[in-house]
Amino acid sequence: MVKPPKGWRHKTRHVFRKRPREKGAVPPLSLLLIDYKPGDKVVIKANPAIWAGMPHRRFHGKVGEVVGKRGRSYIVKVRDGNVYKTIIVRPEHLRPHKVGEQ
Repeated sequence: MVKPPKGWRHKTRHVFRKRPREKGAVPPLSLLLIDYKPGDKVVIKANPAIWAGMPHRRFHGKVGEVVGKRGRSYIVKVRDGNVYKTIIVRPEHLRPHKVGEQ
């Protein structure tokens, strides 16, 4: 009997799928050049083509608040159930939060 996978990206076949027109490894430069300030709201949307600084799949689609910066990455405070967690995410996996979005 084969053991079930317990890796970082297990059960992500549909979560990290890209649509046909989004395919490719290079994200648009307009997303990479956004400078987030502490207090900004961001949506965590993992880019499956870039492994570095990718958040865990449980945070995919969640809205968080930027707390600070660490090197090229951002420190984001995210609510996970009743607990707030801080995660370190590269800007390729972040989008600015729009008011009507959730």
